[in-house]
Amino acid sequence: MSSLVYRIMPLFTQVLEGVPVGTNLGLLHLMFALLSGRFVPSRGATFPALSDIGLSKEAVHRASAALREGRFLIASLLGNWQRLVQKEGAFQAHEHEGVRPVACDLTAFYRPHLQGLTSKHYNSVAGKALPALVFGLCVRVGSVGKQRLGLPCLILRGGEHESDDTLQKRLVVEAAKHLKTGEALVVDAGFDLATMLLLERPFVIRLAKNATARRNYLPPYCGRGRHPEWGVTVRPLSRTYEQHTIEATEPDSVARWKDKGRAITAHIWEGVVLPDAKPGAKTFRIVAIYDPRYQRPLLLATNLSVSAEAVWRLYKDRWPVEQVALAGKPMLGCERAYVFGAESRYRLPELSLLCGNILSYLAATAAPVATGFWDRAARPTCGRLRRTLARMSFSNLPEPLGQIRKKNSVTAHLLTGVTAHRRQKRNTEQIQEHIAL
Repeated sequence: MSSLVYRIMPLFTQVLEGVPVGTNLGLLHLMFALLSGRFVPSRGATFPALSDIGLSKEAVHRASAALREGRFLIASLLGNWQRLVQKEGAFQAHEHEGVRPVACDLTAFYRPHLQGLTSKHYNSVAGKALPALVFGLCVRVGSVGKQRLGLPCLILRGGEHESDDTLQKRLVVEAAKHLKTGEALVVDAGFDLATMLLLERPFVIRLAKNATARRNYLPPYCGRGRHPEWGVTVRPLSRTYEQHTIEATEPDSVARWKDKGRAITAHIWEGVVLPDAKPGAKTFRIVAIYDPRYQRPLLLATNLSVSAEAVWRLYKDRWPVEQVALAGKPMLGCERAYVFGAESRYRLPELSLLCGNILSYLAATAAPVATGFWDRAARPTCGRLRRTLARMSFSNLPEPLGQIRKKNSVTAHLLTGVTAHRRQKRNTEQIQEHIAL
């Protein structure tokens, strides 16, 4: 336990590097309240969560002010966090035939009672779109020890009147700017295939079960009528229409491999174009993967020239992006929040996603901590670590290092009390002269 205590403070110090003095101390208090799960019993309320870690009334107000008015950006904190993880060397990026996956997805923090909120996101439980703050999330996928982990490299805010489709397009455009050599974007169904092709960056995307494409060449002229202008339609999966079965197109090639004793088959269609594109447009590949564990095949599209097995494994590495949202929302108690400021309503979810990832990384790199005597086979999970930190007070941590301290501003020369905000009557003659000018 002592090693964990002395590990948290230096980690926070490096993540908050570059944040102005005073604001960094307020964020330190807020991040520890998030990390220790204090927002779970407070049900998303900021003041009770900060007070629960043992802060004074003044420190609680300073932390709230840092969240609301502090000068910092989540992008700089993410950059510090990535450099720290890469420096420690525990995170090993996944690689499949020379390609490293970078997963993208949307996540939402539902705020149905937040006044003035116009953005919405579909909720599967409610069966409709609900008012929510929507964020685009991009993570580099790897492993820390035996645990798979996504390392966030981009958190993108959704606009007030921005739809999910528009945010998805903007997310992949921004994520493409962060791609390094040998990396490929991996996204789920719902993202636009045409946008991925326009970016001209490596990608793997899941397609709808009724997706179609066209051949990149014209069929032979039959000798009558107009010459063909479109390629033949490629239908990867069969479908039923008005009690008639439309057969699937024969694949160009078939690949087979085994995974944990299961025989997996993949049907591949090479060099196809979008269904509304003519021959000569940008091409891609379609891979239909048949796994005996599932009734329906997995339909993927990619512009990579790797094997079907590598495409399948790249898409399987998309799931850690879901873990980042899982650790940041229900695990830390930030599924709901009671902050209403124009800036703090976005900053608290951003910090919760970052702290959830920090908690998962700490749990993976530290020794497993048992929840109680019944936990005989403890695993290094973020839930167990959160319950351990929940029993700690902020006073148990060592003193912050470097410039993380309260900002001692000189305020003796400022007026206080009624004289500080007393209103003065304006000269009516000066107002009239100003209007005349």
